[in-house]
Amino acid sequence: MVDYNSQYSTSRSQSAAEIDEGLRAYMLTVYNYMASALALTGLAAYVTANTQALYSLLYTFAQTPDGQVVLTGMTGLGYVAMFAPLGLVLFLSFRINNMQASTAQMTFWIYSALVGVSLASILFQYTGMSIAKTFFVTAAAFGSLSIYGYTTKKNLSGMGSFLIMGLFGLIIASVVNMFLQSSAMEFVISAAGVLIFAGLTAYDTQKIKLMYLQGEHSETAKKKAIMGALRLYLDFLNMFLFLLRFMGNRE
Repeated sequence: MVDYNSQYSTSRSQSAAEIDEGLRAYMLTVYNYMASALALTGLAAYVTANTQALYSLLYTFAQTPDGQVVLTGMTGLGYVAMFAPLGLVLFLSFRINNMQASTAQMTFWIYSALVGVSLASILFQYTGMSIAKTFFVTAAAFGSLSIYGYTTKKNLSGMGSFLIMGLFGLIIASVVNMFLQSSAMEFVISAAGVLIFAGLTAYDTQKIKLMYLQGEHSETAKKKAIMGALRLYLDFLNMFLFLLRFMGNRE
């Protein structure tokens, strides 16, 4: 006599195991894309900061009375390099559904390299040791928060809505402080930035996980992995930059 209940239970457990295995592979792809993008950003920043022909096109320098050369600002091309990644990430976000996965992936790599070029200035402003220390602190915090977002049974969508509103407020406050140049406001913005992007790391990880469970065909899954990597890349990078304001030692 056939035990249909036993067969159904086995089938369900196999299906759940297949979903779990697929989810782990998908998340690993997302993290690999993100880590590769961060490595490319770091390489582009290092090459730019250590190639005089490049950094002299982007930044202006002055010599102090004691003979030290310091960064004083950006050239017109430097401003283009600073805002180019913003235009590219908006293009990727709005056009992703009409792109091939390979095109979206190449756009992501170009974006990551341009971010590195635009961030080369931090290598002139902070010591290498403090940059490395901040990076490892960010990596530890990001890893813990992302694991929480992946494993928690709590629905983080409500927290996400609050954080996104906070992000808009952060952007507005940052623009205002460009004119006010208030050190107190700068401290508040930096602290809020760390907290907001820490929360977004957990929220985005859970959202990326849920996007996979919707189960679409492979081409769409590849593009979802790229967009998921972009979300986590931005969370990591912004958390790093805000932490650097606290932990970075000026040159």
